[in-house]
Amino acid sequence: MSKKVKLQTLEKDGEKLSPVLPKHIKNYLIDIDGTVTEDVPNEEPERMATCKPFPDALATLNKWYEEGHQICFFTSRTNEHRKVTEAWLKTHGFKYHSLLMGKPRGGNYHWIDNHLVRATRYKGKFTDLIEKKVTIEVFEE
Repeated sequence: MSKKVKLQTLEKDGEKLSPVLPKHIKNYLIDIDGTVTEDVPNEEPERMATCKPFPDALATLNKWYEEGHQICFFTSRTNEHRKVTEAWLKTHGFKYHSLLMGKPRGGNYHWIDNHLVRATRYKGKFTDLIEKKVTIEVFEE
């Protein structure tokens, strides 16, 4: 199901950095519940069988996949829900490269990484992304 994208290994001041995607390729990490379909809590897994995807999410994500971007679903569904989640994604035609289970629950998490992380809050409609200047928190230098 996945397209392969060649990673580039960069060096900075003689130090090798982790491989990165080409500049024109984005690596999307996308929540499932409440973002590409209705919010189905782990405590109500029977709802997974009947929920439908948001049409704009399906169309936009599959377009991004076809453009060569990396699509990884990241969900707080537990690993015991992996098979039903994979079946749901396949049934509804989502194209993706990977699926990570066990995202922190609660929504107010802070991601710290050695790579630049961009976050976009889903507010009810999937479209192409636009650039916008915002204030962020960073570590003191």
